[in-house]
Amino acid sequence: MTGRVLLATRNAKKLRELQRIVGAEVTVLGLADVPDFPELPEDGATFEENALIKAVQTARETGEISLADDSGLEVDALNGMPGVLSARWSGTHGADEANNALLLAQLADVPDERRGAGFVSALALAVPGRKPVVVRGEWRGRIVRSATGVNGFGYDPLFVPTESDEAGDGRTSAELDPAEKDRLSHRGRAIRALLPQLRVALLS
Repeated sequence: MTGRVLLATRNAKKLRELQRIVGAEVTVLGLADVPDFPELPEDGATFEENALIKAVQTARETGEISLADDSGLEVDALNGMPGVLSARWSGTHGADEANNALLLAQLADVPDERRGAGFVSALALAVPGRKPVVVRGEWRGRIVRSATGVNGFGYDPLFVPTESDEAGDGRTSAELDPAEKDRLSHRGRAIRALLPQLRVALLS
């Protein structure tokens, strides 16, 4: 599989994740690598709707094979919130520390056995002239009471995946090495689910 794909993001960490998973034969570009265009608001009610909005617009504006990820954290005790509002939960988009602090405050009185949560990633593929496709990846775990670890981004320092609990080490997502996180994570699962369609798009 060779060629290039445009990921509709300016998040360098997401770009690196995708590049690691698809491999060196595919060049992964970001929005900073193409001419600017007015980006539509991500106002969908679901991760899938937002991913499709971004992927379809990016493919239309650039003519490139485009991927878009919309992802976030669903907390059981908060009825699935912050959900699609994850990146701006505290009011400012991408304010990771503030988002984490607000989430911890909201869960302060929630007992450990009710702190279940899951990361969700919806990944959309848009190829100019073709019907877009979208897949979903999920990663279950729980929310701890203080941030631990320096890897990753977003809510990673607060999220202990089920795999860590089963292994008995209780490591958060932010304590996993990149290869381990790619293998387990919601985004890794979504990307692997979409790889067959991406291969077809790159070969056609």
